[in-house]
Amino acid sequence: MAKEFNNPIDPEKITETPNTLEYGHHLGSAVVKPEDQGKLKGRALAAMEHQTDMQLGQIYEQMQLLAEQAKKLNARKGISEIIYDAEIRFEPIINHVYHLYEKEDSTFLLSLIAPDQWGRSKKSFLFIATVRLLADHTWDILDKNDDFEFAVK
Repeated sequence: MAKEFNNPIDPEKITETPNTLEYGHHLGSAVVKPEDQGKLKGRALAAMEHQTDMQLGQIYEQMQLLAEQAKKLNARKGISEIIYDAEIRFEPIINHVYHLYEKEDSTFLLSLIAPDQWGRSKKSFLFIATVRLLADHTWDILDKNDDFEFAVK
């Protein structure tokens, strides 16, 4: 006669479908550790802050570059307005270098002569800027008198 098997494990602690358990059910099972939700969120938040700070930094640098370009363009506009109101006794050629002076009567003069080329005549003109005529007929400032402000009208 066969002896009836008596399982020593409490029936409340066993399952017929071990693959549905959320933890390993024998020694060979993979280790399943519950994740610390606070730690996960903290790492995700730190990564997000790092990425957004980096992108904001790039945008700030781009804004600074645009602001600097706008300042230079405004200065080109200002000097161009002064030059086109100045006395010019020749036809300026694109991409050539010229020199702007303020005369004693507060009018301006565009000249081919650099400040160090006046020789003995030593004209009493105030050097304003060394400029180059660009293709769009604005003037690029190559050198300038720091005491003179190129304000746009």
